[in-house]
Formats: sequence, C-alpha cells, structure tokens
Amino acid sequence: MENLLAHSFDYLSSYEPSKIRKGLRQVEGLLAQICLSKTKSTSDRRRSYLATETPPVPKALSELRDDPAFREFFKLQDGFQWNVAMRLVSCLEHLLGRGSNGTNDMLIVCTLDLIQGALLLHPPSRTLFNREIYMNLLLDLLDPINCPAIQSATLLTLVAALLDCPANTRTFEDLDGLLTVTSLFKQRATSREVKLKLVEFLYFYLMPETPILGPSARGSASPSPPPGLQRSPSKLPSRPMSQSSHTSGAGKTIRDTRTTDEKQALLGRYLNNVEDLVEDLKETAPFGATVY
Repeated sequence: MENLLAHSFDYLSSYEPSKIRKGLRQVEGLLAQICLSKTKSTSDRRRSYLATETPPVPKALSELRDDPAFREFFKLQDGFQWNVAMRLVSCLEHLLGRGSNGTNDMLIVCTLDLIQGALLLHPPSRTLFNREIYMNLLLDLLDPINCPAIQSATLLTLVAALLDCPANTRTFEDLDGLLTVTSLFKQRATSREVKLKLVEFLYFYLMPETPILGPSARGSASPSPPPGLQRSPSKLPSRPMSQSSHTSGAGKTIRDTRTTDEKQALLGRYLNNVEDLVEDLKETAPFGATVY
C-alpha cells in the first residue's frame, strides 16, 4: 500500500494534468478497493456478462471495521508521510492557481470527491480544516465564478470537513463562511441544483453540536493564511466567543460547541426566515433523531 501511495503522491504533485489525473485515479482505486465488495459468486459474474454490469456493493460498516486493508490504510493515515487528505489538499492548492478551464475544473471536482472520501474514512484528517489556510481553499471554491459542479462538490466537502468537528466549524464561522454560503444562495446566477445543496448544507450547519473530549475538541490558534488566500481585512476573526466558551488555567481560550439557537442567531445576520429552517429541521429530522 505504501508503494501505491508513493506513486500516486508523485503524480499528484506534478504540473501535468495527465499525471495529476493518473494520481487521482490511483487514489480512487485504493479507496474503492477498501470500500467496495468484490463479486461473491461465479453465478454473479456470469450474469454480469449477460446483462448490464451492476456496480460493486459498498461494504457494511461492520465489515469495513474488521477489514485488514482498511485497518492498514487507517494506520498509515495517522502519519504525516502517507496522509492522503493532506496530499489531496496540496493538489487542490495547485489546481486553484491555474485558472478555470474544462480540464482543470474536472480535476478540481475529482480532487474534492476524493477529499470527502478520505475525511470520511479517516476522521482525524478533518483537523486539517481547523487551519484557516485550508478552510479558505474551500470558501474560495464557492466563488460565483466557479462552475456549479465545483460549487456542489465543495459544499459536500465542507460537510465532511465540519462533521463532528466543532473547532472546524468555529474556523468556518471566523472566516465569514456563513456570509460566503448565503451570498451564493442569494445570487440569481446560482443554479437550482447548487441552491438545493446550499439549503441542505444550512440544515446540516444548524444541527446542535456534541462536545468532544480531549485535545481535538480544543480550538487552537490557527495560523494566518498567506496574503493571497486571505479573504479580506474585513473578514478577519472578530466574532465574540460562544457563551459556552471558557478559559483554561493557562489563560488559553477553549472554543466549545454551539447550540442550534446560537447558530440560528449567527445565520440570521445574513439570511431571513431562519426560524422556518429550524422548525423544518425539528419536524423532519433529516439527519435522524436529535435532541434540541
């Protein structure tokens, strides 16, 4: 597995689109091998020749947990050298500097899809997006000049990055992520498909957060992004801390979780009728039963 990752990382760091595409396909193949079940019987293989071949079946979570390939992959991700999410984010940085064209847009979408998979398979990698420089990458991709495919893929990646990571959500808020998302929603030129994704994202954002014990739950001072990635001086963190925040004995501020009511108040600065979204969220429970 190390050899495959080494080859794919070499391709991802290339400046040639064909090599980047090859690296992305290698990573995709590895993730697919971990997540998808192989055909189990000879009769299934015979039927695939006689009819349209069906896609492989995703493994159940219980199978994935005990799968040797997944366990090896997860262990490798804990180290800096083999972390897939970090390499994909670096690749995304390079692609963003090349401007917009059909080939580059396709590579960006593929990279975002793989980042989602890497973050879901290895949740500790989500701590990357506690840093402003990486969260800014995703917010830059929500610029109205980008194509709908990139915007939709970015919103899904944001969900994967914020899932069960209150510290990442605080970074998202500090960088005016809510303003970015709601501004895109209000744009007339924004496609209907992207607007639906934006509404889904806002439902997800409004969910109450569960406190996470341990160092990962503590908000650390994120390094400032380079001048080229900083959104604007007016978007520097100026948000007062959550009411549930407190200061440790060493005088270091610890950022805790927010409730739905606190998030509703924040979102209400940029969007009307947030109360309707919250009521709908409580009634329909799109993400399962939740205590409010």
